[in-house]
Amino acid sequence: MSLRARIAAPEDHGGGGREDGHMVALYRAKLLEEIDLAEMSALAAAERRARLERVLAHIISREGPVLSTAERSQLIRRVVDEALGLGVLEPLLEDASITEIMVNGPDAIFVERGGRVEQLPMRFASNEQLMQTIERIVSTVNRRVDESNPMVDARLPSGERVNVIIPPLSLTGPTLTIRRFPRAYKLPELITLGTLDEQMLLLLSAFVRARFNVIVSGGTGSGKTTLLNALSGLIPEHERIITVEDAAELQLQQAHVVRLETRPPNVEGKGQITVRDLVRNSLRMRPDRIIVGEVRGGETLDMLQAMSTGHDGSLATVHANSAEDALMRLQTLGSMSEVEIPFEALRDQINSAVDVIVQLTRHADGSRRISEIAILASHGRQPFTIATVSRFVPQPISADRVVHGRFEHLPLPRRFAERLYLSNEPIPPAFGVAADGLDGLHMREAIG
Repeated sequence: MSLRARIAAPEDHGGGGREDGHMVALYRAKLLEEIDLAEMSALAAAERRARLERVLAHIISREGPVLSTAERSQLIRRVVDEALGLGVLEPLLEDASITEIMVNGPDAIFVERGGRVEQLPMRFASNEQLMQTIERIVSTVNRRVDESNPMVDARLPSGERVNVIIPPLSLTGPTLTIRRFPRAYKLPELITLGTLDEQMLLLLSAFVRARFNVIVSGGTGSGKTTLLNALSGLIPEHERIITVEDAAELQLQQAHVVRLETRPPNVEGKGQITVRDLVRNSLRMRPDRIIVGEVRGGETLDMLQAMSTGHDGSLATVHANSAEDALMRLQTLGSMSEVEIPFEALRDQINSAVDVIVQLTRHADGSRRISEIAILASHGRQPFTIATVSRFVPQPISADRVVHGRFEHLPLPRRFAERLYLSNEPIPPAFGVAADGLDGLHMREAIG
């Protein structure tokens, strides 16, 4: 959209009423009359905003009503936000504490901060104004949303993931969900946040360096991508890493990284590139490690085959509520491939490929923790057998609704301890090695 079209677009996203909307529209028109569009288009975004704010401040001083300092600042902010940004959503996108923005129709705007969801007093003036904002957002990624294409899932150039669904599919009006690009935490920072403790950090670091295949499991919003990104930081600098994501969120710091992202179909329904296409292609790119942001379909089989045929040390995430559920889900997702493969064969493939499952849980207070680190101790044609080596033991939730507890550590099965030893990776002192015949104390069988 051109600069003139963006400034002149008849929008009113503000939290005020119709009269406020008329004032914003009036000063947007006056602003358009005063500026040199060719000169403005040549400026960087920050300089363009600063110039517009100065020009608008002059217009209001010259012609505008008498306003308090706060009212004047708010009016300038609203007009410039409407001109260059996303109106009422603009300050929310600038707030680093907000991790998710949820617009349920024009009258209901919710955000997530610190794991807690709250409703904000601001609103859009109407469905039409909300639709104009949505159209502005999706146009930045060359997408469109209308009755023939009422659902859009995209990633903005700045990294945010956006989902849009409009009537007739949404009965509450146009619905917009913006998931913020997660900050790249390192594992020591996650200790500070309570996600894990130092002994778990040492164990996970040893697993990654020893090229164990790790599945990060958890529910929506449990911190899977954050942990996956932190674990990937332990991969040695000299290794070639291929990342495959539906919407690129990982922020690896190594030099030798190739990032691959899926592509949705175009307006004619053609040209789609799926995660499975990218996983298959990544095998031809001489990877040392493959990282899949999330397995959710037939690509699971390709990922399992890669893990068990020379690409040790690969990482992936899956949606599941427990380590057992993660294995069941991998088995189900693997069967979604066009290749007819019995469940028993998929079980054998998982036994061969997966070494460790890291289960994340989002608690009632919004905190996110590793609830279990489990080793897949079964191999070959055995039923799934899981050995817990770390777990979070919660206490009853406190009166202020805060979850407290402690991390508990258990001995490693001997076979995996030997793998660490042969990789010259020390076993953290809190764990030790299970004696022969004692593994069953912390092992359980999963159906599979």
